[in-house]
Amino acid sequence: MSKRCATLALMLSLVLVLLSGCLFSTGQRYRHFSTATPLPDRQFLVLGFMGGREAWDNHKNGVRKLALKLRAMPLPAAVETVENTKRELALQLIDKALDRDGDSRLSSQERQSAQIILYGQSFGGAAVVKLARQLQKRQIPVLLTVQIDSVGLGDAVIPSNVRRAANLFQKNGLIIRGEPRIRPQDPAKTTIIGNFRFDYKGKKIDLTGIPWHKKLFRSAHAKMDRDPEVWAKVESLIMEVVKSGG
Repeated sequence: MSKRCATLALMLSLVLVLLSGCLFSTGQRYRHFSTATPLPDRQFLVLGFMGGREAWDNHKNGVRKLALKLRAMPLPAAVETVENTKRELALQLIDKALDRDGDSRLSSQERQSAQIILYGQSFGGAAVVKLARQLQKRQIPVLLTVQIDSVGLGDAVIPSNVRRAANLFQKNGLIIRGEPRIRPQDPAKTTIIGNFRFDYKGKKIDLTGIPWHKKLFRSAHAKMDRDPEVWAKVESLIMEVVKSGG
């Protein structure tokens, strides 16, 4: 494909993403969260960020599927999914979850008691890093971040309030490829578990129900969202932290 054709394809893909967001976004609100706040001490808060302009309750999306699976397990955790443009809702939930004395402000003890795990796919992967930076400014720690084929600006450097971070990506995409390498802002404070590459050359993944434009321009990116191996890896990373108690 020529450089001009690739540029045109990218522009068309971005237009389609924006149109799909305008036409189909549900506009998530705080009332859509089911988590009762404040959370008990030592309970985890797991937030999954949706990709593209996917609605928070899209059950076909890998982020949402994993969240529902984790909810069904007997874990000491509250699990929610968030649209990647709605980080302010996630911040509201975190504030309410940690405010155990109900004074509408977080003490140092309340902030440091946070047991937060963040994961996200595509634009949701970038949202994970952006939210972690916002929490860094509030002096709230994050136990784990997981990015899945992360797409966005500034999503490669993990802030120092994050204890562990993992990155899953693919390089088969003609137009969209995830961030290939994350690195810590402070290696003494953040452990990069790994940058895990998934190869979709010749790998068959069921893309039933995926819109034609995603199959045409973002096939590998779409395959990663539907790949059971990807979500099994994400689940294992999350479960390792939960089972260890943080």
